[in-house]
Amino acid sequence: MTPKEIVNKMFQNDAFSQWLGITVENVSEGTCTLSMEIRKEMTNGFGIAHGGITYSLADSALAFAVNSHGRQSVSIDTSINHIETLKEGDKIVAVAKQDALKNKFGFYTIEIKREEKIVALFKGTVFRSDKEWGNN
Repeated sequence: MTPKEIVNKMFQNDAFSQWLGITVENVSEGTCTLSMEIRKEMTNGFGIAHGGITYSLADSALAFAVNSHGRQSVSIDTSINHIETLKEGDKIVAVAKQDALKNKFGFYTIEIKREEKIVALFKGTVFRSDKEWGNN
């Protein structure tokens, strides 16, 4: 399967990413770009986006980027730094980049941006199983 076919298959079964309103902008081996818009129901009591929203967008970008290599993979350690606040109507983009890929583990950095400004930084470590996407 191609990276795009893998991500399309994953996305079709990913009700949460669909609920977020994520659009897959680009995918290739080891990288993925996603976008979405902050909606009112995604804001907290301060009127800003809940931290879980940028986290979830980045987590989806991580999943799509690592699985694009063709092996079924899951996150085992993630963290995020929230740098700027986001409000309803803000359009954000997450770009997942592969830092290192080993046989069983992958290491990724995801930048979340509003226009050209970084609003959050996410780092993820993933476990790469031996199960291939085309064999299920």
